[in-house]
Amino acid sequence: MFLRQMNRLYFGDNLSWLRDRGEFPNESVDLVYLDPPFNSNADYNVLFRETSGQVSQAQFHAFTDTWSWADAAETYHQFIDTCPNVAVVEMMEAFHSFLKNSPMMAYLAMMAPRLVELHRVLKETGSLYLHCDPTASHYLRLVLDGVFDAENFRSEVIWKRTGTHSSANRWGPVHDTIFFYSRSRRYTWNRPYVPLAEDHKARHYRHVDDAGRRYAHGELTAPGKRNGRSGVAWRGFDVTALGRHWMTTVERLEEMYGEGKIYLPTDGSWPRLIRYEDEGKGRAVGDNWTDISPINMQAKERLGFPTQKPIELLERIITASSNPGDVVLDPFCGCGTTIDAAHKLGRQWIGIDVTYLAINLIKRRLRDRFGEEIEFEEKGQPSDLGGARQLAENDKFQFQHWALSLVHARPLREGDGKGADRGVDGLLFFYETADAKPVGRDSVEPKKARLSGASPYQVSDVHREKIIVQIKSGGTGAKDIRDLLGTVENQKAIGGVLITLDKPTKPMRDEAASAGRFESKLWQKDYPKIQIVTIEGLLNGTERIDAPSQINPFAMAARESAAHKQTEML
Repeated sequence: MFLRQMNRLYFGDNLSWLRDRGEFPNESVDLVYLDPPFNSNADYNVLFRETSGQVSQAQFHAFTDTWSWADAAETYHQFIDTCPNVAVVEMMEAFHSFLKNSPMMAYLAMMAPRLVELHRVLKETGSLYLHCDPTASHYLRLVLDGVFDAENFRSEVIWKRTGTHSSANRWGPVHDTIFFYSRSRRYTWNRPYVPLAEDHKARHYRHVDDAGRRYAHGELTAPGKRNGRSGVAWRGFDVTALGRHWMTTVERLEEMYGEGKIYLPTDGSWPRLIRYEDEGKGRAVGDNWTDISPINMQAKERLGFPTQKPIELLERIITASSNPGDVVLDPFCGCGTTIDAAHKLGRQWIGIDVTYLAINLIKRRLRDRFGEEIEFEEKGQPSDLGGARQLAENDKFQFQHWALSLVHARPLREGDGKGADRGVDGLLFFYETADAKPVGRDSVEPKKARLSGASPYQVSDVHREKIIVQIKSGGTGAKDIRDLLGTVENQKAIGGVLITLDKPTKPMRDEAASAGRFESKLWQKDYPKIQIVTIEGLLNGTERIDAPSQINPFAMAARESAAHKQTEML
């Protein structure tokens, strides 16, 4: 039984986490959605590009060799030796015989053990959706048949992800494939519907009753004879003579007639069902999804993630195959769309990703969308100085993005600055105003007044200021402080923060102190222009960045005031 009732975000290899029975017991998850990196090319998996247009080295480092046979060979042989599913083992051996040591074989060797573990953690009523493109979909379908049994295949959803475009010497590729499998025949299913189009209503609901309600005529019979109460004559109509049967019992037909749900033509022709437009659920969604648009350049939810899927797509899947309170798992959670949708829909969620660039982005996304108070458990990241040093030694890019998350800084990405932005690892933003004058008594505490829903200021020209964040894993000195100050001035930032693994030297502290301070008119306080904080201090809570809040107090006050007024109305 899965007892832990907590949203969780895991940093690291999903296969290692999934094999941990303490973290992922058998039959502990209700729904799995995965959108694994496709075996097309490294550029497809890049989270961000630098503002110069170059590929982000952090993500490039994480994915370049993901599907090379050199890395996958050990996983493959271990899987062949230990997998309890004989059919899957034989299938993988057949693939290897055909594909040899190719990148495609490496991809399948990495995917197969993960799918086996995902099958293990699914409840009997659970389902899995695997999102892929034509590059490997035909191979993945066979692997899924082996892991889940072909009889548990439910649907192959085709999602039109882009508009028609020309492609050299072939039909333009415009769709992705989503394979839907259940763990058993007894799976959660809430059929989704979409509203009927106006032209459809006009064509099909052509009749109007005395009350002005639009309706259509429907069929009351179905093919094939029946011997029960749906196969006898009703009101002189012998359904068996037609080789058909009623769609319900004759007793229920009589009740429906009394309710005004059946139309009996005066010319003696067969009775018809009356279907009112306002009682319909809409059109049942099929397996060809053309009504969900991809993320375009202007979309508000766009995060700069080329493979980002629209949240509407995940909402449809989660609503159809889970219920409120269920556990939704995304083992390749990327920019966190699954997590975002699951939280919005009242599900518990678990996300895993191998890059801290993604983990940091998800954490920021959740706090931006649901508020700073959102709670979730984080696993796999360093918890002490030794772990931080190990991460820095293993992968400086992952260390950098993990360190940024300790102060809720945003990793630098396209659109956050001009030029190459050298010396900038992350950014902190806060709200400021050019003119903030207290209203009434000067003794009113601004923060207390704002939280009460009444701003003590007359504010004009509210804007965001930025603080530059740099991460150093060693070898720091006073020169780094001078360089940071130069970057702050060059980037027209208000201040700078250096986060370091090593303790700062006295010359470093002196250099930072000599940089002076800046004043926030909005918060009526001054702050250090250059600050130094250590990883150790951030982890044990003895150090923090001294800077204005990243929350817009006026927007917060407006929300709280609106909520207070609505409560009063109730």
